[in-house]
Amino acid sequence: MAAEPRAGAQAPLISIPQAPAPPGAEARWIEGSGGVLVRTALFPAPTPGRGSVVLSPGRTEPIEKYFEVIADLTSRGYVVLAHDWRGQGLSQRLLPDRLRGHAVGFQGYLDDHRAVLDAYAGRLPRPWISLGHSMGGCLELLALVKGERRLAAAFLSAPMLAISTRPWPPWLAMRVVQLSEWLGRRDDYALPVYDPAGDRFALDRLTHDRARYDRYKAQLKACPDLAIGALTWGWLDFALKAGEALAAPGALESIDIPVAIVAAAHDHLVLNSVDQQAARRLPRGSYLELEHAYHEILMEADPVRNQVLAAFDDLAAKVTSPRA
Repeated sequence: MAAEPRAGAQAPLISIPQAPAPPGAEARWIEGSGGVLVRTALFPAPTPGRGSVVLSPGRTEPIEKYFEVIADLTSRGYVVLAHDWRGQGLSQRLLPDRLRGHAVGFQGYLDDHRAVLDAYAGRLPRPWISLGHSMGGCLELLALVKGERRLAAAFLSAPMLAISTRPWPPWLAMRVVQLSEWLGRRDDYALPVYDPAGDRFALDRLTHDRARYDRYKAQLKACPDLAIGALTWGWLDFALKAGEALAAPGALESIDIPVAIVAAAHDHLVLNSVDQQAARRLPRGSYLELEHAYHEILMEADPVRNQVLAAFDDLAAKVTSPRA
C-alpha cells in the first residue's frame, strides 16, 4: 500500500482493464471493533431514487470482485455501500500471514457491520436493502437476529447458514475443531494450502462462467494483497457456531422484514436444505433454487445472473416505490 491506512482516510480501489471501478466511487477506511481498519466504498447512482444496497461479500471476496454487480445495482437507481470484511480484501488481516482465512467468532464482524452503517447512515437514501453472498449472507442474517433494525429487506445469495463438512457429519466436524483449538492450532490451516490466484476453474466449481472467473483471477494478480487462501481452524469454528446461532429456536422467527434466499442447485459449499428450512422459518421469507448454477450465482453465466437480478428486483419492489 502506498500510504499507511488510518480511519477516515481515503482507501484505494483496484481497477484493471477487464474490471474498472464504477464511476464516482469513493473508498475510505472505517475503524471497526477493536480498532481493526475496515475498507468501505460508496458508489453513487446516476439517477438515484430507489434507496440503498448494503453489499456484503462472501469469504475471500474483496469489493473489486463485485464491480459488475455494483454497476447492475447503481443502474437501477440504488446507491451501493460495499465493504471488505475484517481479515480479507484490503481490510486489516487478523494474522501475520495474509493468506490465512481466519476468524475469531462472529461478534467482531457484526460490530464492524454496525460501524460501517453508522459511518454512512447520513448518505444512504432509504430504504436500505442488504445483499449478502455466502458468508456475507450468514452475517447479514446474524446482524438482523442481533437487533439491526435499519434494513428494510435482505437478499441472500447462497447464504452460508450451514457449511458442507463432508465427509464428516457436522457434530464430528465440531469435535475436530474443538480438539484442534485445545491443541493450540486455532491459527493453523484446516485445509490444504493453495494459490488463490491460480487457475482452479474445474476444481473450484464456483461458476460456469469462465470469463468472470478469469477476471477475478486477473484482479488478484494485479493486487496480490486482495488475495486470501485456505481457511484456519478458527474460521471453521466461527462458521459452525454462526450456523448454530441461526438455528437456535426463535432466532430467524424474530426477523420481520422480507428476506429472499436464492440458492444454487449444484452448490457443494453450503447446504441448500438448511437454507430452505431457514426460508420457511422466516416470517416473510422466500426461497428460490436455480438450476445450472454453482455457488457463486452472482458471478454465474448470464442466464443464471438474469434470474438472480430478477429475484432481487422482486424483493426490492416490496419495499421501494417505482421510479418516476
